[in-house]
This record gives sequence, C-alpha cells and structure tokens, in this order.
Amino acid sequence: MMKTLSSGNCTFSVPAKNSYRMVVLGASRVGKSSIVSRFLNGRFEDQYTPTIEDFHRKVYNIRGDMYQLDILDTSGNHPFPAMRRLSILTGDVFILVFSLDSRESFDEVKRLQKQILEVKSCLKNKTKEAAELPMVICGNKNDHSELCRQVPATEAELLVSGDENCAYFEVSAKKNTNVDEMFYVLFSMAKLPHEMSPALHRKISVQYGEAFHPRPFCMRRVKDMDAYGMVSPFARRPSVNSDLKYIKAKVLREGQARERDKCIIQ
Repeated sequence: MMKTLSSGNCTFSVPAKNSYRMVVLGASRVGKSSIVSRFLNGRFEDQYTPTIEDFHRKVYNIRGDMYQLDILDTSGNHPFPAMRRLSILTGDVFILVFSLDSRESFDEVKRLQKQILEVKSCLKNKTKEAAELPMVICGNKNDHSELCRQVPATEAELLVSGDENCAYFEVSAKKNTNVDEMFYVLFSMAKLPHEMSPALHRKISVQYGEAFHPRPFCMRRVKDMDAYGMVSPFARRPSVNSDLKYIKAKVLREGQARERDKCIIQ
C-alpha cells in the first residue's frame, strides 16, 4: 500500500510500511516544542508560546527509499484526555520530556510512561504479540546550574532500567546539547534508518522537492548525499476518523505479519 503526499508542486508516494509517527509528550514549559524545532530546522526560539497541539511532517529519501515521519507535539495541559489516548495509540516512537529543574514535570513523565504502557497494551492484546515501544525519557535544560536541579540523573535512569527499547538523555534544546544523539538512539531502537537523525541527512527546502523523484538531473544536485529530507510546510493533522482507520490497519498489518512468520517457521 502506498500513500501519496503533496508538498507544494511536488507529489510523491511513501509505502505505508515506511510511515511512522513520533509523539512528544510532557508537562507545560519543559521545552517539547523547542526540541521539535531543533529536530526540524535546527533553531531555538527564546519566546515561549503555549502549545495546543502542533503537527509536523518530514519526508525522507534514503538511498532511494521514501520514508515519512509525522511529529505530534502535544499540549502539556491535555484538556482532551480522549485525544491524548488516540495520540498514544497512533504513536510509533515516543519522547517524554521533563525539565531537570522541575520535580512536578518529572512526576508527569512517570504518569505518562505508565499511561503509554497501559494504552499500548490494547494493541498488544489485539495482535497477540509483544509490543515494542521505542521511547526516550528526556531531561531538558541541562544548561541550567546544578543548583537548580530537582531530579537526580540516577532517579531518572530508573525509569529506563531493564528496557532495551527505552533510553534516558539529558539535553539542552537551547544549547543543542545531546539532541542529535538522542534522536539517533531513538531511531536505532525503533529500527529506523539512522539517516533520519537531524545530523545525518541533507535538508532540502520545498523548492527542491523535485529531488525526491528519481530523475538524473535531480540526483546530481545531491550526488554526494545518500539521504536527504524535507519538511512539508502544508501538513495537516489527520482527522480522528483517519487515525481510527490507521489503528485498525496497523492491527491487521501486524496480525498478517505474525501469520506469515508462523508459516516461515513451520
């Protein structure tokens, strides 16, 4: 199954199996949007703007294969619990953000981690197989003085101990410290191409979107790169109905894959 996407005047297809969603969760004012901004365009905004829910999409051409990554930057206030649950159900990889100078935001991450495990158990029960949940616990604002720290690293690391699909990073979105490394590890745990990490692909603007088509003159523009990505400026969050269809298709797809594996083993 192929998904057809449009960005500006460019249209290209991404296999459904190469489409993923990254969900960023955490309390208010912990730097979720700043981390997303670093990921998408390498910038940091000093001015704080409360997030209701932001949706972004990045498309990659990695060694000739198309990938799509949707990023859901959620609200720290979660005024609609049902929408948060739906966001978790549709997520493939997760970043849980707290501020190192806020004990309350760390407690919220602990609650979120528990909620994700509980909600995702629904899909696990549907597919009758263990669900892998690539997740990063992210302590932001490590550029602040140690005197401001309210969460010891040893305590935060307990949240990921014993889980090979979960990692802990202390980062600074403002100073861009450990941000690239965090995404690299997250994508590695999710078994996604390393080149999806911000530092490992060439960033292309919409005006050069034609480079995503396998035309010789386009490929010459990026001949020194095996991977490049483009942020879609007109991406809109899928409707609730679309998300529900996505969940249903995902359950069916994983069920069919399980049956194929049984046939191979037998």
